[in-house]
This record gives sequence, structure tokens and C-alpha cells, in this order.
Amino acid sequence: MSVTSRVAVLPPGTRTLEIIEVELPDPGPYQVIVRQYASGVCHSQLHQIHRDRTEGVILGHESTGVVEAIGSSVHHVAVGDDVLVTWVPREPQAAFRPTVRATLNLPDGTTAASQNVFTWATHTIADEQYIVKAPEDTPRDLGSIIGCAVMTGAGAVMHTAEVKAGQSVAVWGVGGVGLSAIAAARNAGASPIIAVDIDDAKLEMARGFGATLLVNAATSDAVKEVRRLTPGDRPADVGGVDWAFDCIGKSISTKQAISSAKSGHVAESPGGAAVIVGIPTEPVEISSVEIVIGEKRLIGSLAGSCSPDTDFPVLVGWHLDGTLDLDQLITARYALDDINQACEDLESGRIAGRAILDFTL
Repeated sequence: MSVTSRVAVLPPGTRTLEIIEVELPDPGPYQVIVRQYASGVCHSQLHQIHRDRTEGVILGHESTGVVEAIGSSVHHVAVGDDVLVTWVPREPQAAFRPTVRATLNLPDGTTAASQNVFTWATHTIADEQYIVKAPEDTPRDLGSIIGCAVMTGAGAVMHTAEVKAGQSVAVWGVGGVGLSAIAAARNAGASPIIAVDIDDAKLEMARGFGATLLVNAATSDAVKEVRRLTPGDRPADVGGVDWAFDCIGKSISTKQAISSAKSGHVAESPGGAAVIVGIPTEPVEISSVEIVIGEKRLIGSLAGSCSPDTDFPVLVGWHLDGTLDLDQLITARYALDDINQACEDLESGRIAGRAILDFTL
């Protein structure tokens, strides 16, 4: 079968995406062609846009859509199934063959490649490991951000940290990933849940997702304020949280998250932990003395340590039962032709929650 897709392509030597009409190849044995409903617009894609490149790039790594064609060895989805596309193999704990990176032949004779999938397109072709059958009643537009933003933030709380009821949590950066982390902390029974950001409007938004305390890092010393809000049990304790999640990935936010984690009591109880969730964009110089003396931990979390086949039904269920409001999380919608404006708005901080490409526009 012949499937034509309008694809956002980033040519080498430029930071401006071009919409190009491309004929997709027939699916190989382990590939799936998906006509897309919507796609997330993620900060990590901006990092790719700013890198030096010698070949064309196709971007986007979370979406919803419907299966239009499958390869001969694909059995977990069928033509007509609604699906979610993600950049993490759907069953990462299982042994599986190497996945196939999506690459397109462009009309001018050049090629454009993805890291693994591409979703800034009307239709995509991907290895079946990145295609998850949509749980029943998954919203076709709102579900498009589950495959990265929601999974990354919520999974860091659920799996990387395994936050327990009654533990204290601070979240640095309350965009789409941070808000998902806050919702997961609320669902885990964490208390208090402190949202840290430099934008009062975003902080107020965080309250609706479960934040119980708000700290504006632009108008206060965020570390001192988090410590003040979470005092220790002993007079000499400086305070701090059990879990501090850096959902930004900047040097300053990582260092502040580490310093806001509580110190332990030697031979009695360990200190708190800082979890790096946002993709780091710069080197970080940390105080190893602070980590050792406080018996603190520094942990990395990639994609929230999630298994999409197992976790996506849980996350969709949270939306359906009202404990994760995807309607409020998505604050901007763009047509595919407006992808460069979407990237500019995201980079300039004009998007409070999460932006999506809506292919019905």
C-alpha cells in the first residue's frame, strides 16, 4: 500500500523545520504505519534542533493515532486499532531484538532520520516496540502526551523513587513533566508536596494537580524556603524533603534539589534523595561533601523508569478517574504547519503546561 505523509523535517544547517510530503515505505516485518491524531511537543526535541547536524532529522516522540498497516511479524496490534506512540520500548524488561530506527527518503534524494520514532507528521512508520495499544477510552488528543511528558514525570515518582504515603516531596519546574510528577506524588499520598518554579501562574496551576505548598524561586531562596517548610525532628536539623525532583535539568535546579533533600542521622536513618528527571543541558558541579555528610543520594531517571505496556493503562486510568487532569495539562494546540511557532513558544516559556500538534486542525 502507498501512504503519503506530511512530515516536519529539519534539514542540516538550519533550525527551521520544513513540512515535506513524503511517501512512506511499506512496513517491514516488525513495523507499523500509524495515521496520527495528535503529537506532543517536547523540550527534548528543542535540544535536537539546536545540535549541529550533517543529515536531515525527523522529530517528535509521543503521539496517538490509528493503525493503517502492519508488518508480517506484528501481532499485538491490528489495522484499525487506536495506539500510542512512544520512544521507549513497550516491554523494556523483556529480551527483544534490536529495534529499527525510522528513516525516510525525501523527494530531493536526501534522507532524514529519527532517533527511533518521529511523530511530527500526519502519518508515521515505527518499529512495533514503540507502538502501544491504546487502553480503552484513551482520549485521542489528550492521550498524545502520555508517551513522554506524563510517563517521565509520573514514572519518576512511581518507579524511580517509589514514593510512599507520608513522605515529603519537592518538584523543581512545574511544566508538563513536573505537573505529572506532582499528580503522581498526590496519588501516592505524599505530604507535603512542594512546587518550586519562577512563575506564579505555573505555581497556581500546580496547586490544581496536588501541590500543597508553593515556592517562587525568583523571589525567595528556594532551598531555605523548602527547608523551612519541612523542618526536621531535632533542634539541630536544617530541614528538607525525602524526595526532590529536578524536572528542569539545569545546573542550578539540580544543585538546589540536592540541597533541599534532608540530611540523615548517621547509623540511624539515611538522608533524602534528589532525582534528576529533566534532560541535563549543562555540566553540574556538586558538593560531594554535602552528599556524604548528609548521607544523601543523587539518582537519574530516564522516561520515569516506565514500561509502557504496563504503565500506560495506569496513567490513562488516572485521567479517567480524575486524578490526573490531562485537559488542564494541555494548554496549547497547534496545526502541523505551525510547528516552528510551537517550538518558539515552548523555548520562550510561553507554554504553561504542555503543547500538542492537533492533526485535525
